[in-house]
Amino acid sequence: MKQEYKQNIREEDFAKASNSYLMSLIAVVGGLPFPIINLIATFFFFIANRKGSYFVRWHCTQALLSQFSLVFVNAPAFWWTAAIFFTDATVNDYYFAYVILVIIINLVEFITTIRSVISLGNGRHFEWWIFAGLSDILCKERESHDDWLYKN
Repeated sequence: MKQEYKQNIREEDFAKASNSYLMSLIAVVGGLPFPIINLIATFFFFIANRKGSYFVRWHCTQALLSQFSLVFVNAPAFWWTAAIFFTDATVNDYYFAYVILVIIINLVEFITTIRSVISLGNGRHFEWWIFAGLSDILCKERESHDDWLYKN
């Protein structure tokens, strides 16, 4: 756990941070056919908690980044599939390869999301590879912006 996360993290903060990942899992039920639904649900949770503690904002940012990246993976698969059903596009090996890749990426994201929820539920901080560094950068920029905003 990094130093900035050790300072006064309340149980409520762990619960809110965990909920940022749960939001994307819940949205899967309604949003499976539409890749943007999970991103929108996670974005609204991010907006609702943007004034929360640094810890909660950091986890909301990490969850939002993961959902944002999935849109770029899922959207082409969605539209390619739609083109197969509604136009004269044909199924080929490239389509199957891409769909298998999309399924693997979504499974990894799903498992990592569940792992994040469990870790935070047990009071442990969890960082995703790639997204943790981006969350650090974005939240620190927000912190410095907030400092500037309230000092001037």
